Amino acid sequence: MQRAKTKRTRFILADTPPKQDERLKTLHSYNVLDTEAEADFDDIVDLASKICDTPVSLISLVDEGRQWFKARVGFEPRETTLDQSVCSHAILSEDFVEIPDMGADPRTFDNPLHVRDPEVKFYAGANLVAPNGQVIGTLCVLDTKPRHLNDFQKQALQTLSRHVMTQLELRKKIRLEAALRAEMDHRVKNSFQTIASLLRMATRKVDDPDAKDVLALVERRFGAVASLHSQLMTRDGEGSVQTVSFLSQLGKLLTAGAPENIAIVTSADDGELEVGQASAIGMIVSEFVANSIKHAFPNDQSGEVTLSLRARGEGRWLLECRDNGGGHGGRVSGADSTGLGKMLMGSAADQLNGRLEADFGASGAVMKVSFSS
Repeated sequence: MQRAKTKRTRFILADTPPKQDERLKTLHSYNVLDTEAEADFDDIVDLASKICDTPVSLISLVDEGRQWFKARVGFEPRETTLDQSVCSHAILSEDFVEIPDMGADPRTFDNPLHVRDPEVKFYAGANLVAPNGQVIGTLCVLDTKPRHLNDFQKQALQTLSRHVMTQLELRKKIRLEAALRAEMDHRVKNSFQTIASLLRMATRKVDDPDAKDVLALVERRFGAVASLHSQLMTRDGEGSVQTVSFLSQLGKLLTAGAPENIAIVTSADDGELEVGQASAIGMIVSEFVANSIKHAFPNDQSGEVTLSLRARGEGRWLLECRDNGGGHGGRVSGADSTGLGKMLMGSAADQLNGRLEADFGASGAVMKVSFSS
């Protein structure tokens, strides 16, 4: 007895889009496939479903062998194969595609979504068009009964599809900027390390005390700039720094270069400083700490350097640097014998539009700068 042949339905796959390689490259450049759900996209499909009065709305991204949904309402799968994809047909058409009755359309009459559960009858999709003109998917709505969208619904779906692309472009730019900052940070750090090594080598080869002091001054100034760079890179390129984190980070970096017998303690009130102000404070603090390390604690005497930044109301700030050493002997010019340290600290105070006061005595040293943010 001859076995009856089972008739198989031949699902109609969409044609391969023109410039498919470029289209897929564009899609993958957004790094969005297989990412977690995001409220911005969930809100878009929820709004599209409500406006179009459909049970299903999807942000569908058409990959090489699948369609993946960045956001979805009323549809459980996160992705489907292309034989179930109406969107793979839609991206071949104009900006907007409406299929009032999938059973009557040659592209979709045998689509599994139509002939099986959930028996989708209606489809409308607005293409997601990248700035280079490549279509990466659709914002679509589906219904279980044949129907038409009115003009307002069609226009709203197209507007929302452009909003999807705006969100994708924004995230792409943020990623590119972050990668650029990371590369810049890497190059700058390498440059800092090279220059610091050259300064140390130069200092070891110089015998003249004044020249050594000048090189030490340059190395401290360089260290202040390096610390500011480190702090700014953690702020994602913003034009201001947080007072607490900046002074704390600066204190840690200065501690790394201080002898074990000297502790550096920092404290600050919450607030923000402009980048230029942070740079000036870094210069003053670095000079004060270097001066204390060199003169305040002779014979490996233990001691403490305290650095504080206090809010004084109405945008006023007080920077105060103290040590409890007694070895300054009245030196107020900084840790070099040329007077360059004093000049640079004065210049930094001028940059803050502040007034610098210093008192170096037998019981320790204090330096204060009052300024406005």
